[in-house]
Amino acid sequence: ARLSDAELVARVKSLAARERAATAELVAHLAELDTRDVHLREGYSSLFAYCRERLGLSEAEAYTRIMVARAARRFPTILEMLAAGAVNLTVVRLLAPYLTAENHRDVLESARGKGKEEVEKIRARLAPRPDVPTSIRRVPTARPEPAPAAPPPPVPLAPTLPMLPPEATPAPLAAVPHRPDATIPAETAVPQAPPTPVRASVTPLSPERYKLQLTIGGETLEKLRLAKDMLGHAIPSGDDAAILDRALTTLLVDLARKKFADTPRPRGSRGLRPGARCPSAAVKRAVWLRDLGRCAFAGANGRRCGERRFLEFHHVDPYVLGGEATVDGISLRCRRHNAYEATLYFGRRRAPDGAGSVCEEARPYGSRPGWFPYLFRNNLSVRRDRPGSEPARATNTG
Repeated sequence: ARLSDAELVARVKSLAARERAATAELVAHLAELDTRDVHLREGYSSLFAYCRERLGLSEAEAYTRIMVARAARRFPTILEMLAAGAVNLTVVRLLAPYLTAENHRDVLESARGKGKEEVEKIRARLAPRPDVPTSIRRVPTARPEPAPAAPPPPVPLAPTLPMLPPEATPAPLAAVPHRPDATIPAETAVPQAPPTPVRASVTPLSPERYKLQLTIGGETLEKLRLAKDMLGHAIPSGDDAAILDRALTTLLVDLARKKFADTPRPRGSRGLRPGARCPSAAVKRAVWLRDLGRCAFAGANGRRCGERRFLEFHHVDPYVLGGEATVDGISLRCRRHNAYEATLYFGRRRAPDGAGSVCEEARPYGSRPGWFPYLFRNNLSVRRDRPGSEPARATNTG
């Protein structure tokens, strides 16, 4: 907390470089350790068990480092690229089975600075796989796990009672019949965690060929079958991939029409009303095409954000300072960078309730009290609602 921004960035870069160097050294030592019987003399059956139990690594960390160490023993250039940050452990682990003496330098160089998704495309190019057959099957429904039975309460030791005569001995209690329909009291019932949603997976198979796997509902399946029947004249094979491509094309056309009034013959622009804050449909179309549907914020080092989700039309000059809703005056920003540039102009505002809490960028936009949604989501307007007046009408153009 005592560091300035520049000192903090320099310290983080230094620590990251030291971590990369330490990781490369650890991989080099594991590669040498793998050629000896040290782990056997230490009482471990494998190097994996040694890394897991002796070094305290997790299963994934141990597996990845051993795979990279064995690849680095064959191709020492991996250690240099790890230390320099050109590649990381995950990249080398994914490419290790496909490296040869002839291609390892070119393959590793093509993976420089790449992420996992891009490296999987390189792997698909090195070892193409055939297309997977189309299949639709019913997913079994997971049975709810029964709540664990609560342990019986401890039975206190009964005090020693005097012997009673036989006629005074109480009759034994009748056995309580088992009721399968009896409900568990609320205080003893264990709440079940909601099932974790499974996201669709996309796996590259070969250049420009991908496997898409997802789970759909019964209504969606009926829509797919109905579309396949109605397109029988255009797509006789009933290929699901062709049906999906055609559906997405139609959806994108409809979204462009709704978001930017994009039609084959758009009407002429009526001109920008003086003082208008929202850009016209023609301006939105031009800005979207110019920025390629990505956030156009560029950092001090020149790196562009490039985010494609939750985009908003941002005034280059704030609207309250005379910024106009023209093609040159509007640019695409993701939600976080739009809010960030608002703080650059106006600083962080305190909540109007007087509690003195600072509205952070990471807070959900709908939870910001009063005028904060209007400020951060609507092109940097700083109008604050006066007491007793109607709330500012949100006109988010993103």
